Amino acid sequence: MNNTLLIVSLPFEPVVFGVKLNMHLILEYLAFFIGFRYYVFLRKKSTDVISSNNRLSIIIGAVFGALFLSRVVAFFENPVAHIHEDWLYNLNNKTIMGGLFGGLLGVELAKKIIVEKHSSGDLFTLPIILGIIIGRIGCFLAGIKEFTYGKETTWFTGMDLGDGIQRHPIALYEVVFLTVLFMVIRRLKNSNHTFKNGDIFKLFMVCYFSLRFFIEFLKPNGFYILGLSSIQILCLICLIYYYKFILQGITYVRKKLYVL
Repeated sequence: MNNTLLIVSLPFEPVVFGVKLNMHLILEYLAFFIGFRYYVFLRKKSTDVISSNNRLSIIIGAVFGALFLSRVVAFFENPVAHIHEDWLYNLNNKTIMGGLFGGLLGVELAKKIIVEKHSSGDLFTLPIILGIIIGRIGCFLAGIKEFTYGKETTWFTGMDLGDGIQRHPIALYEVVFLTVLFMVIRRLKNSNHTFKNGDIFKLFMVCYFSLRFFIEFLKPNGFYILGLSSIQILCLICLIYYYKFILQGITYVRKKLYVL
């Protein structure tokens, strides 16, 4: 019996009962559902210092902040091209980077309104990472239909994403990175090390936005401001926002290296 290798062509759009499935959209909704269920599971297992009412207000702030900035940042990825599109296209066009930072700003605004002093991000961290992983698998399956593909490359990682050109599979790079980050953060949370409230979420944001800053150089961006894409500028803003945490991390690593 000969072994055959099943090669899935991209974009992957299987037909079920005569209906072509949009796997990217399906996995996007699945990411929200599984991420939220995982958050509920973690909250039941942990002692949440934030009340249920305040936690709900924080979630609402995160949702509205994410909805707004995800669209704004996506628009500025190529505003010249988006101006010629209809309002529905621009409304549906979004980016996870704007969503994450917009959600962060929405949370901080909500906390000021309800006068909540405790950090709220740690409980969301692992569910967010899991959701992004699932969503990025959807982006990969969409091939070149979603602007998550890379430039042409001769690297061994190059793949045909649907246009016959060997490209960087950026979505897969992110899946691998986030899977490792998920395991590291989960191990840190279960370790005996005492973290300040909010540090786990800050660690995720710094790591992910740093990755995205560098990975943008592998994308065929068509619009730049001062030589950087809108995503890269947002990444720099986020890293500046967390500069105190980054300096604390550098100091901590130096002390550990000095002891060794």
